[in-house]
Amino acid sequence: MVDFLGLRQKMIDCQLRTNDVTDYDVLGAYAGVPRERFIAPERSVLAYVDEDVPVAAKPVPRYLMRPATFAKMLQLALIDADEKVLVIGSASGYETAIVAKLAREVVSLDSDAALSAAAAERLQSLDIGNVTSVVGPLAAGWSAAAPYDVIIVAGAVEAGTEALASQLALDGRMVLVEGVGGAGEARLYGRSAGGVSARFAFNAATHLLPGFERPKAFVF
Repeated sequence: MVDFLGLRQKMIDCQLRTNDVTDYDVLGAYAGVPRERFIAPERSVLAYVDEDVPVAAKPVPRYLMRPATFAKMLQLALIDADEKVLVIGSASGYETAIVAKLAREVVSLDSDAALSAAAAERLQSLDIGNVTSVVGPLAAGWSAAAPYDVIIVAGAVEAGTEALASQLALDGRMVLVEGVGGAGEARLYGRSAGGVSARFAFNAATHLLPGFERPKAFVF
């Protein structure tokens, strides 16, 4: 029998804390969500490894983000308990579940209807009731419920974040990873009266989300 509770605590102590995740609310959210419930049973032994974990192979590969990477993104976002958050590309629903522990209201957008439905069932089974799951192109965001106090992108992007930034409320924040592989950087975007600005936060590597690919250059 796998001691998932023990593995969860070890993840918090040896992956999150050692990567400078110190926010008590973020750590508490991770402690309260069973990561093993968000991947296939035959892969559950991999739930707490320190890397991205595959959760779907088709139509495009999708992943559960490395715990420390997403935790640092949440710490950067400074989500308040009365805020509305848009989560982009959570796939299995785990990242959405973590955010739901921190925010008043969460909209979880995925482009894969089957993944979205399965994630919604997992959230319901854990009595997480402040999430609305919606389906659509990831890069389009979900304007029907905008504006958002925070937008979190649960994967890497190369381009195509303009629509998301436009859905931020005044003083809203967006956290994402720009670039793939060793070139990935977590960035914090902020909307003010003067527009949207961004700053580098930390180096990060995670898998590219569908819909955020850089357009291929035309070759003569």
